[in-house]
Amino acid sequence: MRLTADDPVNSIDRPDTATTTPPPVGSARPEEAPARPEPHVTVVEARNYWTMADLRELWRFRELLFFLTLRDIKLRYKQTVLGIGWSVFQPLATVIVFAVFIGVLGKVADGVENYTLFVLTGVLPWTFFANATTNAANSLIGNERLVTKTYFPRVLLPGANVGAALFDFLVALIVVAIWLVVDGPPPTWRLVLVPVMMSLLAVLAFGFGTLLSALIATQRDFRYLLTFGMQLWMFATPCIYLPAEKLGPTAQRWLTINPVYGLVLNFRNCLLGGDLHWPALAVSASISLLVLVFALIYFRRVENTMADTI
Repeated sequence: MRLTADDPVNSIDRPDTATTTPPPVGSARPEEAPARPEPHVTVVEARNYWTMADLRELWRFRELLFFLTLRDIKLRYKQTVLGIGWSVFQPLATVIVFAVFIGVLGKVADGVENYTLFVLTGVLPWTFFANATTNAANSLIGNERLVTKTYFPRVLLPGANVGAALFDFLVALIVVAIWLVVDGPPPTWRLVLVPVMMSLLAVLAFGFGTLLSALIATQRDFRYLLTFGMQLWMFATPCIYLPAEKLGPTAQRWLTINPVYGLVLNFRNCLLGGDLHWPALAVSASISLLVLVFALIYFRRVENTMADTI
C-alpha cells in the first residue's frame, strides 16, 4: 500500500516531523501564577509597663484569683484542730499579752474604758495587715514551681494571699461585732466608714506585699528583713495599745508618716465612736496609693526575668 506525503499517518510515523497546534485566534496567553503572600509574623516581646491589654488579661484571670485565694484558705487550716478558729485565736492571744503586760503592769489601762476592747480593735487591723503583707511577700518563692512551669499574671499570687488574710479578718470582725453589741459603746454613723478603712488596709498590704515579693524573688535578704521588720513596725504603731492622747502632739505629728498609724487609729474610732483623725487618714490613704503604684511598676519590670531568677 502506497502512502502519500499528505497522509496524516505518514506525518505521525516520521520522527523528523513536528506538529504544533497554534492557539486559537484571539485567545490570550496564560498568565503566570500570582506570588504567594508573605506569612504574617507576630512579634512577642516583653514590656516593662502596664497597658490596657494587661488589665483585660487580669480580668480574664479573675477566676484563677478566686481559686488561688480559696486554695490558700484551705491549706492554711488543713489538718488543724481549731481550723478557722485560728483567725480569732491569734489576735486574742496578742490582746491578752498587751492587756496584762502593758495595760495592767504598765498601768496604761488607767483612764481607758474597756481597755481589752480598745486593744482588740487595734490589734485586729494590724494582724490583718501584718499577715497579708508577710504572706504576699513570700507568695512567689512559695509557689516557685507554679511560677516557672506555666504562665499567668504573677501579680495574682500576692493578691490571693491578701484575699485569704481578708477572709480571716472578716471572721475575727464578726467576733468583735458581737462583743460591741454585748459590751460596747452605742454605734454611730462612723460605722459606714469601716469598709473604707478595710479597703485602704488591703490596698496598703497588697502594695507592700507585691513590692516585697518582687524584691525577695531577686534578693533573699529581704525575706529575713521582713521577719523582724514587721515586729518593729508594730511597736512603731503605738496606737495599737496606747491612746493617742498619751502620745503627745509631737509624737502624733511624726507618727502620721506611718501609713498604718492613721488606718488603725481611724478604724478603732469608727467602731468605738471616737472622732476621726482626718489628717492622718489623708496621709495614710495617699501613701497607700503611692506604694501600690510604685509596687506595680517595679513588679512589672522584674516579672519578665522572674522565672529565671526565682
